Amino acid sequence: MAPNFVFILADDLGYADLGCYGARAPCSPNLDRLAAQGLRFTDGYANSPVCSPTRFALATGRWQYRLRGGADEPIASRARGSEVLGLPPGHPTLASLLRDAGYATALVGKWHLGFPPRFGPLKSGYQEYFGPLAGGVDYFSHCDSAGVHDLYEGEQEVERRGYLTDLLSERAAEFVKRHKGKPFLLSLHYTAPHWPWETRADEAESKRIGAKIAHLDGGSVETYFTMIRQMDEGIGRVLAALQDIGATPNTFVVFTSDNGGERYSDNWPLEGGKMDLLEGGIRVPYIARWPARLPAGRTTGQLAITMDWVATFLAAAKVAPHPDYPLDGIDLLGKTQERNLYWRMKFRDQKAMRSGSWKYLSIEGNEFLFDLSRDARERANYAKRNPEKFVELRERYREWESTMPPIPGDAKVSLIAGPADLAQPS
Repeated sequence: MAPNFVFILADDLGYADLGCYGARAPCSPNLDRLAAQGLRFTDGYANSPVCSPTRFALATGRWQYRLRGGADEPIASRARGSEVLGLPPGHPTLASLLRDAGYATALVGKWHLGFPPRFGPLKSGYQEYFGPLAGGVDYFSHCDSAGVHDLYEGEQEVERRGYLTDLLSERAAEFVKRHKGKPFLLSLHYTAPHWPWETRADEAESKRIGAKIAHLDGGSVETYFTMIRQMDEGIGRVLAALQDIGATPNTFVVFTSDNGGERYSDNWPLEGGKMDLLEGGIRVPYIARWPARLPAGRTTGQLAITMDWVATFLAAAKVAPHPDYPLDGIDLLGKTQERNLYWRMKFRDQKAMRSGSWKYLSIEGNEFLFDLSRDARERANYAKRNPEKFVELRERYREWESTMPPIPGDAKVSLIAGPADLAQPS
């Protein structure tokens, strides 16, 4: 019997923001339970330390650098009307491949891969869509950082009253209940805990900040943890819906984040955060549960990156990728294989590579070699201590980079509120 898939994506969630990853406050009982019932990754990575590029990789299973839209860090609201900044409708996606294999497909939540009329979820394999098309939006007014109202049902703008996290959770649970006995892909992409810093009780704060949702004069650690807890409550409702229709055993559920945490998040013991190719910007929580195949209560140090979930889901569904668009990700449940991971960022001219426990990092021309098995915080530079390994990784990075399109000169970096900490190894 074909498995169902539920892919849950948080926004700007830090590595240590969940209880099962060492959170300092109780905020994620449902996700902690999910981890106990499945597999928890210690070395799971996002394809990028910013929103849109990771989502290109998640949609296609390929390096985001292969598409023009994946070069913007991230796609900003000002890109409305652009002919190039988005996911091309003709490009096969996880959603389109599963749809063509008979799956019902829905995206509930953040899209952030280009704007109508050229781009949109319904043009890229999803049969249903409910959520915001842009990046961060206010949780009550549902307006983006340009003050544009941004909540859609399919391709139609809609007005809905309520806290956005709850609206998304309710719609996702409703989709599950409608598909008893039918194979489905549900992509549940929350905007939480991305700014603005608003909980379910903060409608007054929404009115105070107005269109300035990328505000620097609000929020707190308590507010941030409450936002996570309210997202976790919604995830609990979706998991309960799976249980109600008897779909839990054969539903492959994955939870992760699009990049590392921002201002109020906790990335301990990692350094850096959103916008950085330091570990805190790209290493994220990864939880997977599939009772029919995955044993419960396991932790793995297997290297994984966002685009791997496309290959993994397609293999689980026994659906072949498109032959003209070979996947760059791998099946995480297949035969274990050695592999290298790569990243690049226009912002601060950052480059990074992970090979085994070693990591090569370059920031604004300053180069580093770290042994993450000894120093996950990236404080000890082994470049001179182990020059052979340093040269080896730098050359491998250059070989990989030569296979990718160059970063376009007109690619934009959007620092709306700025990263939490532009830390650089000393």
